[in-house]
Amino acid sequence: MSAPLPDLHDRKPHQTVRQTPVVEARGVGTRVGRFFRNLGPGLITGAADDDPSGIATYSQAGAAFGYGLLWTALLTLPLMAAVQQMCARIGIVTHTGLACVLRRHYSAWVLWFACLLLLIGNTINIAADLGGMAAAGTLLTGIPSAWFVPVFTLLILVLLIYASYEVMTRIFKWMTLVLFAYVFAAVLAHPGWWHVLRGTLWPDLKLTKNAMLTLVALLGTTISPYLFFWQAAQNAEQEDHRERGRHRRPIQREIRSAEQDVNMGMFISNMIMYFIILTAGATLHRAGITDVQTAGQAAVALRPIAGPLASWLFSFGIIGTGMLGVPVLAGSAAYAVAEAAAWKRGMDETVHTASHFYGVIGVAMLVGMGLAFGKANAIKLLFLSAVANGLLAPPLIVIILVVCNNQKIMHKYKNGRTLNILGIAAAVIMTVAAVGMFVF
Repeated sequence: MSAPLPDLHDRKPHQTVRQTPVVEARGVGTRVGRFFRNLGPGLITGAADDDPSGIATYSQAGAAFGYGLLWTALLTLPLMAAVQQMCARIGIVTHTGLACVLRRHYSAWVLWFACLLLLIGNTINIAADLGGMAAAGTLLTGIPSAWFVPVFTLLILVLLIYASYEVMTRIFKWMTLVLFAYVFAAVLAHPGWWHVLRGTLWPDLKLTKNAMLTLVALLGTTISPYLFFWQAAQNAEQEDHRERGRHRRPIQREIRSAEQDVNMGMFISNMIMYFIILTAGATLHRAGITDVQTAGQAAVALRPIAGPLASWLFSFGIIGTGMLGVPVLAGSAAYAVAEAAAWKRGMDETVHTASHFYGVIGVAMLVGMGLAFGKANAIKLLFLSAVANGLLAPPLIVIILVVCNNQKIMHKYKNGRTLNILGIAAAVIMTVAAVGMFVF
């Protein structure tokens, strides 16, 4: 391998930038338009969080426990929003991703420990998502899943290599709409609303092996390591775009916009999580299907809205969210390794200008494809990948907290009390759940 290229993406956080004056009209319409224009990395991150692994985990939670775990959607919302806000803040203030910050300011073992955790989790998740997408393709066409794994792998690689940042952002925003089918399915399934309210507001967690395993999976598929690196890298890249266009805004304003973006993305993510659990509880659990083994069983949850086409709608959702989630998984791994090794990187770079960056993407996809060819049950593998994320996330959250409270790195934009409390709570709750899983 050739020597690492100079890290051209390393920027000083407070360099002087020529700004173009912007005259903004006032009014409700303008504010609403500006709000939607600000949506980007946070919305994409939230949508990517509801990948095939998430859909399978939420379906399994609803099937096994009915409405009993609906409260987890409320619990995880502020926790995941806080963690992603910290990651966005790192990208905005430092103009670099999380791994690059660790390389600059901390020892090599901290840097590569974080990257190793990410690579393990992402590889498992890519394999699980490709397997889930292939199973959905089989449900849709009857063609063996082994044929779909390389097809989806190649399609995603082409998208990642040849699509620009703006094109990817535009595609990913619209692809989030496929998830809203679960909202309508939940209503049309005629759930017992009193039981839904109780499951939403009153934790009902039995201290059993299956319950603790499901809780860790729910935490891991909502507060996922790959989203940490992706969020910071994408916000840093967004800053580069605005800077090149001479539309750089004051950092505090950028942070406020990022908070709105992250909050909206996490709200949508958890709303979908809530309704998938609710839909599965009202259909699968009610029908006595408490252990989802196949994509066909999971598709039953959408029967109230799609009828005979339930399998088609479920398959489309799994494939669509996989096309959204797998690029984020591969991309976050590439950003982390490229930042750690000081390689040139970015979705707007070409294979020729950032060959190492795209090489990591290719390797991650091919290893994931290889694992997806195993004989493991696709739905079970999706669920277990969420468990793996639940085990790997706590140490990474601690690292993010340390970075965001380092004044040398974050200057006056380091964490406030609320972000610290929520970040610590996320790390502690996930750690306790993981320990409880092994104990019980």
